[in-house]
Amino acid sequence: MKFVIDMNLSPLWVKVFENEGWKASHWSTIGAMNATDEEILRWASKNEYIVFTHDLDVGAILAATQALSPSVIQVRTQDVTPETLKDLLLTAVRQHEAILKTGALIIVDEYKLRARILPIRR
Repeated sequence: MKFVIDMNLSPLWVKVFENEGWKASHWSTIGAMNATDEEILRWASKNEYIVFTHDLDVGAILAATQALSPSVIQVRTQDVTPETLKDLLLTAVRQHEAILKTGALIIVDEYKLRARILPIRR
């Protein structure tokens, strides 16, 4: 699997993903720092990357556009550091690996994981 880490998350996340044997890049090494969410989603879809973000708008964009890709992992916590979230995030990725490969929105918070298959129906 390949992950692109959004600008609102630390580049330290790259190493977390790479330590699991997955490819990862922070958006700052790919595109403009002021890129829109739509631009990042288009790039990720075209290049078959999963987006890892702390941006709540991304889920809304997926729903509004009825997109089939890219898959997105969205964290909804205050502390988004790898030290705090690493174990929870890796559990979410492993648990939902099959649907992440086909198109899904995975929402992670301190208490639960939720998964929605793309496209998101209202």
